[in-house]
Amino acid sequence: MERYVLVPDSFKGTLSSREICEILREEILRVRPAAEVIAVPVADGGEGSVDAFLAAMGGERVEVPVHGPHMEEMTGFYGLLPDGTAVIEMAAAAGLPLVGDRLEPDTATTYGVGELMAAAAENGAQRIILGLGGSATNDGGCGAAAALGVRFLRKDGTAFIPTGGTLNEIESIDLSGRCALPDVTVMCDIDNPLCGPSGASAVFGPQKGADPAMVERLDWNLAHLADVIARDLGKQVKDVPGAGAAGGMGGGSLVFWDGRLQMGIQTVLDTVGFDQLVQGAKLVFTGEGRLDSQSLRGKVIDGVAKRAKKHGVPVVAVVGAVSEGADEIYDLGVCGVFTTNHAPVPFEIAKLHSHENLRRTARNLMGFLTAMEQR
Repeated sequence: MERYVLVPDSFKGTLSSREICEILREEILRVRPAAEVIAVPVADGGEGSVDAFLAAMGGERVEVPVHGPHMEEMTGFYGLLPDGTAVIEMAAAAGLPLVGDRLEPDTATTYGVGELMAAAAENGAQRIILGLGGSATNDGGCGAAAALGVRFLRKDGTAFIPTGGTLNEIESIDLSGRCALPDVTVMCDIDNPLCGPSGASAVFGPQKGADPAMVERLDWNLAHLADVIARDLGKQVKDVPGAGAAGGMGGGSLVFWDGRLQMGIQTVLDTVGFDQLVQGAKLVFTGEGRLDSQSLRGKVIDGVAKRAKKHGVPVVAVVGAVSEGADEIYDLGVCGVFTTNHAPVPFEIAKLHSHENLRRTARNLMGFLTAMEQR
């Protein structure tokens, strides 16, 4: 029986990874009805990551009462996979969509994310995958750490829950009351440091509502947090690639729960057992909205191609568009790149036909593959 493995990223603004998998599956089975098609919707750590993992592996969605970005009571959730892995997307308790028009990264907190992590651990999770993405916060993960029992102390010895605007008030950090957690893998697809011109505050602060003055204050506060961590806990996080993810939660993850930062696609491939799934496969389909130079830096197509190449399985990339600087993708193991847009039209027009364009491309590809095999 022929096996096809589908591992596409979403086409941002048009098609979800799950929708892409469904269309590709239908077109493959249309001409190869006896084929085995394995779909692995890709999660990048942001909103929708839990559903993507559940779609790929099964399991259950667990709802938990938590506190939102401004400490409002709400219902959060995480995914519990069959192997005991808990998948948590920080956006479920601290995401931008939750704050509406209240864009205040100096007061927003990740406290609810820590509550989700604690709930998963109490529910017997054997491992936690924490997705960083889409945050409304800039607290370096201190809110989540506080929910997990880490104590942040002011000069007068009082404990408090720091936010991005009050990190400068931290005089010392006490980890002695931290609750036990299983191994935590942190999905992080950016390499920004904690502070500085390319840090969390400068790059991502404005989209969360920070004006230039606030950006400067938030950046200084994260630098202060890093200095206290270095002094009290003996760990240097300020310049670690990825530390600036999710308002500095990448850096906090390294310290407060000994997390391991990993590119999202590597986490997905490891979790679903891709190296086993791909063995003996006829073809792997991957793709993303735009293939460009960034695609070569550990993103989905890059990660999938490198893994499949080790097993000698060809990879086809189906993409919305191709930009300059992406030719090296062929050296990574991609044997062909197929674009879904068949006319030079603006994105605003092309996105209206994304489903039909993808289906047409998949149909052409499978038709060509069948014709070549019949020669």
